[in-house]
Amino acid sequence: MSNDVTPIRSTTQEFLEIEDIKNDLVLLANGSCATIIETTAVNFGLLSEKEQEALIFAYSGLLNSLSFPIQIYLRSKRKDISGYLTRLAEAEKTQTNPLLAKRISLYRTFIAATVKERNVLDKKFYIVIPFSALELGVTNVNALIKRKGLPYPKDYILNRAQTVLTPKRDHLLRQLNRLGLKGTQLTTQKLIDLFQSIYNQDTETKSTDIAGATAPLVNKQPW
Repeated sequence: MSNDVTPIRSTTQEFLEIEDIKNDLVLLANGSCATIIETTAVNFGLLSEKEQEALIFAYSGLLNSLSFPIQIYLRSKRKDISGYLTRLAEAEKTQTNPLLAKRISLYRTFIAATVKERNVLDKKFYIVIPFSALELGVTNVNALIKRKGLPYPKDYILNRAQTVLTPKRDHLLRQLNRLGLKGTQLTTQKLIDLFQSIYNQDTETKSTDIAGATAPLVNKQPW
């Protein structure tokens, strides 16, 4: 009886929904796309009653103006202040005044303890504008679900998605400006950084600059 075992040739990339990130768009494996806007936030609790009412009115106006779906994504991660603490330590070493050096040391200890005890979080806010694969003209939904691979060539999908998403993005940026918020569309490099940090939350990772890259950023070939 043979004990030969067929090795499993696969890669974790086969389980990712992302096909590629290109032209400031996220291309998913089923042919849909998305553009992502990073936006600032407002501390609602610090506003006066009239300012809160005005903000609520403006926000309702934004929602009522939308003729397309959006997704709001809030990402919280523990704030990394290691670089700041390092600079304080260097300033303490180079300080010639003993009293100032001691105060820097006390301040550094206080900041480190505060962040550790209170679990200070860095919050980022994103708005996702999706482009469905059905907008490409695919009529058979069941075939689209069962299909493996993109329904059309990649460049065609990206060009079509960019044409549809650009006016939606511009409209949303104008509405955010009415709220006193600053919205910025994530570039290809920033999209890569975002998803790399999402999929590698327990490790410190740093992506490389992909300017001028011609190969797909997601290679779904097995190892």
